[in-house]
Amino acid sequence: MSQALLLLNMGGPNNVEEVELFLRNMFADKNILTMNPYTRKLVSTIIINGRLEEVKENYGLLGGKSPLPALTQALIKKLEDKIEMPIYPAMRYVPPFADVTLEACQKKGVDELILFPMYPQYSTTTTLSSVEDIEERCALLGYSPKITVIDPYYDDYDYIEASCEKVIEAMEGKDTKEYDLLLSAHGLPVSIIQAGDPYQTHVEGNASAIKIYLHERGIKFHDIKLVYQSKVGSSDWLEPNLVDVLRNPTHRKVVIFPLAFTVDNSETVFELDIEHREIAKKIKYDDYVVAKCMNDSDKFVDLIVDRVSKV
Repeated sequence: MSQALLLLNMGGPNNVEEVELFLRNMFADKNILTMNPYTRKLVSTIIINGRLEEVKENYGLLGGKSPLPALTQALIKKLEDKIEMPIYPAMRYVPPFADVTLEACQKKGVDELILFPMYPQYSTTTTLSSVEDIEERCALLGYSPKITVIDPYYDDYDYIEASCEKVIEAMEGKDTKEYDLLLSAHGLPVSIIQAGDPYQTHVEGNASAIKIYLHERGIKFHDIKLVYQSKVGSSDWLEPNLVDVLRNPTHRKVVIFPLAFTVDNSETVFELDIEHREIAKKIKYDDYVVAKCMNDSDKFVDLIVDRVSKV
């Protein structure tokens, strides 16, 4: 059987001109704005009109593009040394979209697609959205490969080990006992959780596993807290909100680990490391550290290789 590996992710703008495309595609996603198509179009237009210029400015501070595409290519380059099958990025909202990859796979006679979600925790807004996108694009091409989706890995031992490695790297030369570790997951509207999305449960399991791993190795923090970031709009979102926690400090040395991302992107590099760092400066934190995502770390590469080898 001829196989190909697709790394599923939301993607990130490759230039400032793609910011609007990214926002339009994201807010047109029925799994993101769960309402009828007419209301979704109206709401998405309001959100985009209100945020477009600000978001463009934010990407300007990142050099005019998201770090995610280049970091994903670096990961693929490492994987290609260890996996004997074609490996492609399949982004949800900006190029490289899945259709170009699927056309190539169809021409090569690939009859099994292995989908590796770059989202550790399962959510309808991430994994399901990306998998449905692949299925819909295959249908349009008249392409019917076997599709195998790698299971969520949020509390797998090797994933927790790879996560904690990045926390420990960020704390090099510092006394962990003096710091609060904030495990920051991307937030979701409570309404999506109430509709049956398992994301919150997976995030809590992920945080719990990290706490256990650190405890078993005698790595002690002043406190470890699960928080949620990136709230948009006025509806109820998962709590506690990271911004609220930062603005009401009980401790003024923090290290933040981006719990729900495997590759650095605007939510980590801009939101956490630039925008929220400003909050910490204004409130006069003693230290504010942001840990890197796994990106192309050897442990994360090995995890992907292991999961793919078991298909």
